[in-house]
Amino acid sequence: MIRLAFDLYQRRQERKQSSSVTPGPNSGATSTEGSTRAPSATPVIEVSHLQKSYGKVHAVNDISFDIHGGEVFSFLGPNGAGKSTTVEILEGLRDRTGGEVRVLGLDPWSHFDQVKARIGVIPQDFHFFPKLTPREAIRLYARLFKARVDPDELLARVELTDKADDYYDTLSGGQHQKVGVALSLVNDPEVCFLDEPTTGLDPRARRSIWAVIRRLRSEGRAVFLTTHYLEEAQQLSDRIGILNFGKIITTGSPSAIITEFGRPERIRIVGDPSIAGQLKPLGLSITQADGEVEVELRSKNDALPILQTVSASGLRWESFSTVNDSLEDVFIRLVGRLEDGASGTPPVGEVAA
Repeated sequence: MIRLAFDLYQRRQERKQSSSVTPGPNSGATSTEGSTRAPSATPVIEVSHLQKSYGKVHAVNDISFDIHGGEVFSFLGPNGAGKSTTVEILEGLRDRTGGEVRVLGLDPWSHFDQVKARIGVIPQDFHFFPKLTPREAIRLYARLFKARVDPDELLARVELTDKADDYYDTLSGGQHQKVGVALSLVNDPEVCFLDEPTTGLDPRARRSIWAVIRRLRSEGRAVFLTTHYLEEAQQLSDRIGILNFGKIITTGSPSAIITEFGRPERIRIVGDPSIAGQLKPLGLSITQADGEVEVELRSKNDALPILQTVSASGLRWESFSTVNDSLEDVFIRLVGRLEDGASGTPPVGEVAA
């Protein structure tokens, strides 16, 4: 909340305005469990040739994409790719250098108050006042947004009913994030921006947040998700955009991206490394490392000759399995570097901030 308050203050200073948030079309409405919206036929977010430069540095360099209601769109990229800059432009916190941006049909920079009243935001590393309870936090946000909301219903939707009256500083990391989700829903937003909502959470807490995100999508809301967990993006996303050095490399569904950029299906054999030599006459692509032999399949019909050759070789083998590339495999191949220990020098004028 502290970061959001600072962003709001800074935004208003830049625009030299002092007006309070204007209630949007969703403000003043009572939230009801199970309320749904039909997926939107027209995009709720439209980005066309967006650019943001700082001198000669292009943080965002001519990117275009759109997002519809009722879908989860994950924005992926290494640190410094331009993700945060793009999100801040969409949220109306930062002006752009060029291109067009529309959120719910409005320019978020020139119509900041109207857009802010209709979106929900969970910033990275969400924190709140330590000695407020989740119920008190929702009531506070409801007053800020001039919204009528049932705190108990909202807490039930994010599975926090049993912690409604516990102080924020006594909650677990996953429960902290659920408070953030609940607060982002106080104004019944049509678009939810979730910035790394599961970072640092244990697997159980992460999957609990996943359930909440899926519920948001089922209610017809657009979810703009940034995450460093590629498994998370693959599990949750309807579509993905991969960004690097300020440019979008590709967009599409996880399965379509994996199909286009991933390696063919493979058979992995755990056993004697000499098995690789026995398989060479089959004319297939073979790799061998760490006691495992992988053989690329040109078609499903290649599987039986591979297994027959291994069996006839008389060499030791322990197990075999089929292997497909994950989104993480494809991401690393496309981006060409990992988040930690990233190396390489970006092209001059193409460095993302």
